[in-house]
Amino acid sequence: QVQLVESGGGLVQAGVSLRLSCAASGSIFSINVMGWYRQAPGKQRELVARITSGGSTNYADSAKGRFTISRDNAKNTVYLQMNSLKPEDTAVYYCHASGRSHPLSVAMDYWGKGTLVTVSS
Repeated sequence: QVQLVESGGGLVQAGVSLRLSCAASGSIFSINVMGWYRQAPGKQRELVARITSGGSTNYADSAKGRFTISRDNAKNTVYLQMNSLKPEDTAVYYCHASGRSHPLSVAMDYWGKGTLVTVSS
């Protein structure tokens, strides 16, 4: 099994920056994609950004130009640098990873428990 633990959330004012971290641990053979999703109150969970083991990235339109996802493969850790935060960025941010726990296993999706980001105006 793979465990994901997020950190870095909190209450901030609009316009400031925040960095989220997510560390994967447990039985890890390989992790292909790591990413961040968010879920605001009353809304569905949505992709914020994701990154492959090779460094390819995808961003939601709302994140382009303000957020940067990065990854340390040696540490199985993914980061989300969020700049110029807006009140509409308020949500629970979830870490996601797609990977295998051993060579013969199929790839599975793993989720963290989430970290709350609240942006006040």
